[in-house]
Amino acid sequence: MVLAPVMAAEDVGWPEALPLLPHPAEIIIGIIAFGILYWIFSSKVVPRMEAMYEERAAAIEGGMAQAEQAQAEARAALEKYNAQLAEARTEANEIRESAREQGASIVAEMRSQAQSEAARITESAQRQVEAERQQAVVQLRQEVGSLSTSLASKIVGESLEDEVRQKGIVDRFLAELEAGEVTPEKVAPAGRET
Repeated sequence: MVLAPVMAAEDVGWPEALPLLPHPAEIIIGIIAFGILYWIFSSKVVPRMEAMYEERAAAIEGGMAQAEQAQAEARAALEKYNAQLAEARTEANEIRESAREQGASIVAEMRSQAQSEAARITESAQRQVEAERQQAVVQLRQEVGSLSTSLASKIVGESLEDEVRQKGIVDRFLAELEAGEVTPEKVAPAGRET
């Protein structure tokens, strides 16, 4: 029974008996067309696609390698920059300390110069004061001598104008006065008695 429809299909012809199956000529043409397409794809398209894939893979790997190299260079540059920055900070601290030391030494030097200048000025002033004092003493002795000589001349009634004698008397009187051997006496003004 199963064979009966198949047998009947042989009598009827190809398209009516098996409508879902393609015609054998179409199958042969399809196989030939598939073979040609397969050959074209395998010889032309697939190698080009593989070459493009390899180029893309190489570009991506090269890009990644370049990115890694750039990142490594950036790290190296950052480390170098940080090292230079640390070195610059150290150098700045050294310069600052050096400037402080130089400033302190300049201040100390200026202070010592000022002290020596002050000492020199003080010494010069003391010498000048001593010279003026000596000059005043000499001048005072001369004036006291001349006054005392003229006063003594008037009291004694004779001239004591002899310069050598006058100088000796005055010097002796002043030496006794400085030694404390002569005590000055108070003379009461005229009309008063002590």
